[in-house]
Amino acid sequence: MTQLERASFGSKLGVILATAGSAVGLGNVWRFPYMAGEYGGAAFIVIYVGCVLLFGIPCMVSEFIIGRHAASNTARAYRSLAGGTPWAAIGYFGVFTGLLITSYYAVVAGWCLQYIAASLLGQLHGSPEFFAEYFATFEKDPFKPVFWTVAIFLITHYVIIHGVRGGIEKASKLLMPALFVLLLIVVVSACLLPGAFEGVKFLFKPDFSKVGGDVFLGALGQSFYSLSIGMGCLCTYASYFSRQTNLMKSAVQIGVLDTSVAILAGLMIFPAAFSVGINPDSGPSLVFITLPNVFQQAFASLPVVGYVVGFAFYALLALAAITSLISLHEVTTAFIHEEMHTTRKRAAWTVTILCSVIGAVCSLSLGKLDFLKIGDRSLFDFFDFITGQVMLPVGGFFTCLFVGWYLPHKMVRDEFSNWGTLRGKLFHTYLFCIKFVCPICILMIFLHQFGWI
Repeated sequence: MTQLERASFGSKLGVILATAGSAVGLGNVWRFPYMAGEYGGAAFIVIYVGCVLLFGIPCMVSEFIIGRHAASNTARAYRSLAGGTPWAAIGYFGVFTGLLITSYYAVVAGWCLQYIAASLLGQLHGSPEFFAEYFATFEKDPFKPVFWTVAIFLITHYVIIHGVRGGIEKASKLLMPALFVLLLIVVVSACLLPGAFEGVKFLFKPDFSKVGGDVFLGALGQSFYSLSIGMGCLCTYASYFSRQTNLMKSAVQIGVLDTSVAILAGLMIFPAAFSVGINPDSGPSLVFITLPNVFQQAFASLPVVGYVVGFAFYALLALAAITSLISLHEVTTAFIHEEMHTTRKRAAWTVTILCSVIGAVCSLSLGKLDFLKIGDRSLFDFFDFITGQVMLPVGGFFTCLFVGWYLPHKMVRDEFSNWGTLRGKLFHTYLFCIKFVCPICILMIFLHQFGWI
């Protein structure tokens, strides 16, 4: 399949919104705020933004170069550029990583749908203990989490089977603006609460006396996960880019959008948390246990507003999850469609059914099938650990080495500058980052995860 025959995005806006949708997900709206809370707020954000600029954007451009040049699914892209060498394994590794993440990520996305339904039915009210018990009971339920996991896959499947322009691009143009509107509604509501300014100050007034090695490495890791580097999404989407797409400009725009969503998520959560005296370092439980209580307390005098804001928040989470799931699903769908020479619909159904089964088992491993453990981790927690803390850093590390040290510099330069039609004045800076800075940083993340540094 040549680049002319291959499907492509129909507009520059479609490129930006679809690829930003891949990057913007639960990592921005869920993981970023609790990490910022744990690592001291503003100082963490300053370091995080630096990591996105120096580390995330060069890695993103590298995946764009591979995807657009090969104009094929992630596995074939690396294989065609590797020339029969073991470097081809990086592509297959990325597809497998994307498949595993798709399966368990949908479980958390399904939780968001449950909380939307609970918000609409007025079930999210009670004591802090009530919210903890509500989540624990739901998580271990043998039916509800599996139902919502399958539901989120069917929504994603509907988008995927309509192709690149009619499905992915069209959905991104609808979902991403809706995501921003909902985000702004909750941000404004939170910032108008009494005492909210303390939360704003926590987010924007840095205290660098608290900065240590953990803060830097935490920010580095978050930038990596937030931008979807190393899981095949960016490479797959880049295969649909036209030859006129400015890769560096697109990467910067996506990085800005992604970071903006993360910071807005902080503005949404911390002012509300400070307003009711909730500790900002509540950790991963912040979204599903702490925040319902925050919304209830913060808008106690205006219950209707609390109802609307709570619903908008979980709708926002679901939209963020779906935009990322679309890109994750597409990685494996494109692989099966092109490598197994089957129709796009059949490939999409294969991924949907396979991931639904794996996702259901992951969900049940938190309840009825809690004996499904690997080491001391449930199957769900193991998938989260092995992909996020092992497979993504490994894939990103070898992608940097592949582009920086194996691919011909002329080919990389041609893609970077759109075959000389763009000024490539940042090329040498980019190449230095991808050859030295990025591999070293990713290696540091990997070693830090295991306590080796």
